Amino acid sequence: MTKAVPVLTIDGPSGAGKGTVSKLLAKRLGWHFLDSGAIYRALAWAVLSWGVPLDNEEEVARVAKEMMLEFICNESVQVLVDGKEVTDKLQTEECGRAASTIAAYPKVRQALLEKQRQLVRPPGLIADGRDMGTVVFPDAPYKVFLTASPKVRAQRRYRQLKEQGFDVNLDQIINDLEERDRRDRERKEAPLKPAEDAVVIDSTGLTAQQVVDKILELLPESLTSQPRGR
Repeated sequence: MTKAVPVLTIDGPSGAGKGTVSKLLAKRLGWHFLDSGAIYRALAWAVLSWGVPLDNEEEVARVAKEMMLEFICNESVQVLVDGKEVTDKLQTEECGRAASTIAAYPKVRQALLEKQRQLVRPPGLIADGRDMGTVVFPDAPYKVFLTASPKVRAQRRYRQLKEQGFDVNLDQIINDLEERDRRDRERKEAPLKPAEDAVVIDSTGLTAQQVVDKILELLPESLTSQPRGR
């Protein structure tokens, strides 16, 4: 499908601005949007709703294959599971714990890999994640690896959490980001790294719109000359 339908993957570490940039691009181009970070939480919600035991890998994998998943990108991103808007429900502690449990199952990971690939539909797809260009869509024609300095990424995360009403410490966030980066780079399965054919963009010192403009320059004019509806 990625040869017939354009796919733009945007990978990178936490705080690099992937989510904001991806949503702006999806709106600008009129393409579909995939937030891979919400995939496991969406499955966790479906598993809990269907009453499937979390320790039953086979049944959880079945839910992953059968659930209907959709992302709607307007002013914010809405997640629909089986036609129900569940965006806020995905942020609960229960959903987070369940997602952590089922993410360890190989059969579930394989099922969700296939689920993500099924989201490729005309006129195109913006895929936001950590291994979109290396694992999920290795044949995507357009790939970006978005990064920024740990300090800038931590400051962005700090502002985000403050706006949400959390009491946070900037130095602790910097330490947490650096530790997460290390774990992501060193993990055996799908380590965080740019795809060999990805364009690396450092967003340090750039606004989200400036990053969007840089990415649009990578696409052929036939895709960017006019926004296309879905």
